[in-house]
Amino acid sequence: QVQLVESGGGSVQAGGSLGLSCGAPGGSIMIYVMGWFRQAPGKERELVASINKRSTSTWYTDSVKGRFTISRDNAQNALYLQMNDLKPEDTAVYYCAGGRAFYHDTVYTHSRNYAAWGQGTQVTVSS
Repeated sequence: QVQLVESGGGSVQAGGSLGLSCGAPGGSIMIYVMGWFRQAPGKERELVASINKRSTSTWYTDSVKGRFTISRDNAQNALYLQMNDLKPEDTAVYYCAGGRAFYHDTVYTHSRNYAAWGQGTQVTVSS
């Protein structure tokens, strides 16, 4: 599986913005459906957003719709998550993940489909 490395986490006040990046040093994300997950203390890991291989289809969990944007640049082997209007409940460790897919229009919405994972980056939103 491709190695994934997240960056861009940090602390911000409610209403602020942060951008996360995920790289694949030495590898390629072109064959992967990509997603951003998050896990808050004491809670299960949840899928935040997913994007298909050609960036023609995306999926967002309801709580981030209209505030977060997932994107990818296959030429740069990079995945992004732009987070606007952040809320304290967005506080979590954010992980990027990739899952192999045969079809270009596939979007995965369950963690079992993702085999490659990054180490996570902390996002803290204060009220």
